[in-house]
Amino acid sequence: MAPLPPWWRDRRVVPWLVQAVVGLLVLLLMAFLLGNLVRNLTAAGLLLSWRWLQQPAGFDISESVIPFNAQLPYWRALAAGLVNTIRAVLVGLVGATLLGTMVGMASFSHNGLLRRLARVYVEVVRNIPLLLQLVFWYFVVFLTLPNGVAAIQLPGVVLAKSGLYIAGLGEGLRWMGPTLVNGVWQAPVRLSVEFGALLTGLIVYSGAFIAEVVRGGIAAVPKGQWEAASSLGLSWFATLRRIVLPQSLRVIVPGLNTQYISLAKNSSLAVAVGYTDLYSVAETTLNQTGRAVEVILVLLAAYLTLDLLISALMNGLNHLVQIRER
Repeated sequence: MAPLPPWWRDRRVVPWLVQAVVGLLVLLLMAFLLGNLVRNLTAAGLLLSWRWLQQPAGFDISESVIPFNAQLPYWRALAAGLVNTIRAVLVGLVGATLLGTMVGMASFSHNGLLRRLARVYVEVVRNIPLLLQLVFWYFVVFLTLPNGVAAIQLPGVVLAKSGLYIAGLGEGLRWMGPTLVNGVWQAPVRLSVEFGALLTGLIVYSGAFIAEVVRGGIAAVPKGQWEAASSLGLSWFATLRRIVLPQSLRVIVPGLNTQYISLAKNSSLAVAVGYTDLYSVAETTLNQTGRAVEVILVLLAAYLTLDLLISALMNGLNHLVQIRER
């Protein structure tokens, strides 16, 4: 048998060759599927077209951050839905991170009742489908809120069936809380009950998974760190905040990446509570235009881009928190 050439014996070359072959096979498969799609669409008389994006949408969006009306084109409707999705995802990420961090820390509390409550919350919430939780928060909690003077009034916040009213800064930077005018609540910030139900469901559900990530990261810190902090007279909370949590970030951040991407994808369940996110707007657009392939491609591109952005940011953060070996 003839000896192998020198370049083949180089272990650095073989992995690159394998990757090149696999990449070529993937490209051929994609080309085959795309060609098959084009042939089928041509046979059905449904060639890909994007002209419909310029046509008037003909439907309203109940809640939109950017201005929108039925006379505006479909692309503007999809943009409004995308902005609504991004708003829910960003607020949900912040809320779920705060809740998960607190519950994860509570798992190491000296208070036995607090530890057990944290474990019960995690085990119960993680084992109930998110869709059922969203339906519960919307129909059982938010739609049963009272209105008018019977609304639930908290410091700076009013919870009513007509919406969630939050205090803010008015003219002259004065603190303005919700006020009742002719039986209708007025406040600088009003959130719909649909958005409130979606946000509550995402935060409570994702917070349980993040709590487990935080608990695992804290458990990875050697017990000697706790003992050293105790010998210095630091309290439990000070030990966590100053010593344990900073060291556990190198374990927590990679796990958060997965949970953050899951939260972004789970936001598409907003249609179950009537919140007009990107998926909801795309569904209405598909029913009116019949452009199933184009609408699905828009959804795929939007969610893929959002997930890739989250992954890139978390990978950058992971690079910053990793402790290099000395």
